[in-house]
Amino acid sequence: MAYEVKIPPAGESIATASVAQWHKADGEQVKKGDVLLTVETDKVSTELEAEVSGTLKILVPEGEEVDIGTLVAEIEEGEVAETAAEVPKAEEPKAEAPKGEAPKAEAAAASEGAAEERVVKVKVPPAGESINSATIATWHKRDGEAVAKGEVLVTLDTDKVSTELEADESGVLHILTPEGAEVEIGAIIGELTVGGVAKVAATPGAAPAAKAPAKVKAAAPAAAPVAAGATSAAAPLRPDLSVLPATAVREEKGEESDGRTTRKKMSMLRRKIATQLVNVQQTAAILTTFNEADMAAVMKLRKAVQEDFVAKHGVKLGFMSFFVKAVVQGLKEVQNLNARVDGNDIVQNHFFDVGVAVGTEKGLVVPVIRDADQKGFAEIEQDILAYALKARDGKIQLEDLRGGGFTISNGGVYGSLLSTPILNPPQSGILGMHTIQQRPVAVDGKVEIRPMMYLALSYDHRIVDGKEAVTFLIKVKDAIENPERLMLEI
Repeated sequence: MAYEVKIPPAGESIATASVAQWHKADGEQVKKGDVLLTVETDKVSTELEAEVSGTLKILVPEGEEVDIGTLVAEIEEGEVAETAAEVPKAEEPKAEAPKGEAPKAEAAAASEGAAEERVVKVKVPPAGESINSATIATWHKRDGEAVAKGEVLVTLDTDKVSTELEADESGVLHILTPEGAEVEIGAIIGELTVGGVAKVAATPGAAPAAKAPAKVKAAAPAAAPVAAGATSAAAPLRPDLSVLPATAVREEKGEESDGRTTRKKMSMLRRKIATQLVNVQQTAAILTTFNEADMAAVMKLRKAVQEDFVAKHGVKLGFMSFFVKAVVQGLKEVQNLNARVDGNDIVQNHFFDVGVAVGTEKGLVVPVIRDADQKGFAEIEQDILAYALKARDGKIQLEDLRGGGFTISNGGVYGSLLSTPILNPPQSGILGMHTIQQRPVAVDGKVEIRPMMYLALSYDHRIVDGKEAVTFLIKVKDAIENPERLMLEI
């Protein structure tokens, strides 16, 4: 008797689902309760478990989109499969470690060997009140690999931050949800079998392999069964199955390519950025005004004190701390730039938390320098350096990004000469710094070559008038051109 495995209903508005990942091979013996398949919709991922024990017959391969209610597999009750999973262990290829040396993860798993096997769930942890889902960015361990307690298993991306999950115990990893999948907070994405035996030998220094071979859209009908013994996410990979001709259509980590173009999903962070930027264009009256600053005095001061500053504080004196302090003076002069619109109200900030835009591989993040008015130059530089290192390592936390009444964006580090920065909602102002360029300017009636920087202030014209914007920029310009007065806060 064959038990039918069908795509279950997932909500009134959901009509189709994608067969994301088979966790068992075609022809493999399964037990009641085993996870068979991960199904993805445009909202959630769902795991289908075996309702009966028997032999699995897969009817729809991974990567196919099917209607709700579609028959995707059958389970023949009572039959025993002869699959690659049942080949005696002596016949399986084994990776040998150097004599006298065993990989740390395997040794850790072996120490659990005498104990009875038990399963520890790997769940997506809470990431903040407003965050309901996360994307599985990278699995750092392979399916079936032994891992040690404390080792990083997976990197999760939300629309604000990246988080690394570590193994709570030593054991063997079983991956349930592939890279690129978007899952809800609290979802079970993997399991650690404590006391289990690894199926994949860990190779020190080697990059983790993909969880399944790259999927090829075959010419056969979508319902054609997968060949018996085909590699599943739970079985060791065959290198020959991962090699595709250049012209093949392939899907890998959410990417599709035909050799001429590649289509891939936006990351959650990029989607959040895109949504915010479109929203602010539609909801704020954005205007930009410009000025320029002579950087000669700041450059001279930095050169004179840099060695002593580093010796005392352990960080370099950069340009950004000068601009943060200059912005604070400007915000004290023009208070509406340190306010925001909330419906028909204006919310005025009486603190000076200044966001500093930092570019990362995954997109722009804006960590906040808290109470910048109460901090000295060294404290601000230390904050900036700490945020830069966290951004580089993907360690920025949600709390680092919260709040902020004004933002500074330094396009000059990329060579930008002039730009119109866009507001960071719900803030009402953002200052754009640009590259320092030697230009001829009039100084005391004479033409001199000076290191000049264009400054751009974008502001919400609903609560900030043009006069106020110009006043703010002139205040910043004067502070930068007279850094001694700025440091004395006069």
